[in-house]
Amino acid sequence: MSYGYKELAAELRTLIAQGTPAPGDTLPRQADLAEEYGVNVKTVRAAVALLEAEGLVTPVRRRGTVVREQPTMKRLGAERYSKSRWKYGDTVAFAVDREASDQPWEPSDQTQTVELIDAPPRAAAALNLNTDDQVYVRSRLVKREGRPTHSLTSYYREGDVAGTPLVDPTPGPAGRGGGFAVLTLQGLEPHEVTEAFNSRMPTPDEISLLEVPAGEPVMIMERTVRTATGQPVEFAIGVHRASLFSWQYTFEMPD
Repeated sequence: MSYGYKELAAELRTLIAQGTPAPGDTLPRQADLAEEYGVNVKTVRAAVALLEAEGLVTPVRRRGTVVREQPTMKRLGAERYSKSRWKYGDTVAFAVDREASDQPWEPSDQTQTVELIDAPPRAAAALNLNTDDQVYVRSRLVKREGRPTHSLTSYYREGDVAGTPLVDPTPGPAGRGGGFAVLTLQGLEPHEVTEAFNSRMPTPDEISLLEVPAGEPVMIMERTVRTATGQPVEFAIGVHRASLFSWQYTFEMPD
């Protein structure tokens, strides 16, 4: 068979799908691939670049081109917000995802900083505030076995959370049941969640914070949480490494 770069990419793609090489393994040297398939190194380079663009492999310094791991964690839908977990139990949303994925977790997997700032435009709109109103911003970084998986930045009305565990920067969830339990104790029980998603390439700051490999996109989640009366109590933006999560939803079909 005569290989162009697209044909070679297809051959390598098939091998990766079959698990040889497996996730975490390094592809053979480009010179070795050129010899094996009877092509020049330029063709190999173009084929590997195509696989990088597809997110199947990534260059790793001092190792070579490595096959990326496939998503290892479920990011649940409505199930992760079940009140049986946070209101009547002690499991916060990211821990629900870990348990569903048979992954360990520790409270210290989440760290955070907290600031009182003027409401950014998007947070102000979601929380029905003016941009000169003050909000608490709680920025979390979540790790698994020491490696960042995603960040989550939540905005709250100043009067809703002042003096509560939600403004405590101590690592870990904001006490038993996390932030939703804190809001409930403030008379602001979460009842409705709206989530919207999009994907894009990461910013330089996100690459540094989340240790995103070259060529990997991020999934952006925007969440607005409301009480049963429709009052917004949280607006959040999550940035997730796309290669680490699968997004899973189970729901009844509306009439």
